[in-house]
Amino acid sequence: MPKFKKSNLPRENRLLAALPDAEYQRLVADLEFVELSLKKVLHNSGEPITHVYFPHHAIVSLVYTLEDGSTSEVGLVGKEGMVGLPIILGSETTTTNSIVQVADGAMRMKASQFKAEFDRGGPLQSLLLRYTQGLFTQITQTAACNSHHAIEERFARWLLMVSDRMESDTFSLTQEFIAEMLGVRRSGVTVAAGTLSQAGMIRYSRGEIKIQNRESLEATSCECYSVVKNEFNRLLSIACG
Repeated sequence: MPKFKKSNLPRENRLLAALPDAEYQRLVADLEFVELSLKKVLHNSGEPITHVYFPHHAIVSLVYTLEDGSTSEVGLVGKEGMVGLPIILGSETTTTNSIVQVADGAMRMKASQFKAEFDRGGPLQSLLLRYTQGLFTQITQTAACNSHHAIEERFARWLLMVSDRMESDTFSLTQEFIAEMLGVRRSGVTVAAGTLSQAGMIRYSRGEIKIQNRESLEATSCECYSVVKNEFNRLLSIACG
């Protein structure tokens, strides 16, 4: 794990980077850098949230699991946001599981300490409330998208969101994992990936996806991608999908 001086902690997370320097420096003493490994569970449904996380290039899925074991991703958090949002809303637990789907680093802080900082008010509170609205928009748009849009559109939207947060057009994700996140059968993802590949939008081989024509992929995606991206930009003036 990289070692950083407290005075020189990286500000790759865009929420932390958006804070005034004086506000950020007040958090530094309680922040620590951690590596988030693939499929690591940061929060379990119904269990106390002990820490909040500010991802760098890691991506964390907020996953809801039904009684029969089937899963669906209801939210996606990368360097534009924070994992552990219920803490600032007065809750110590969540109904979703927070699972790392792309490994990388993050800044971590004890939930109790972060709630105390949030309750001070000021720029941190204002920023987090705007982010909450952005994430709420993403979650509600995802619910509408899953009900009304074709799997090719949903798949294209999801790939664009992952690409934005990784700041890369190439990433490793299995069809099985994508199917779990979209809440569909693996065969449906196979068909959708084949359609996008044949159209020259992506290249998919042995678990690696490369976006080859982003403009066409955005045109194929449903409006949900641009709605969420534009809302985050309006609220936070930072680029994210």
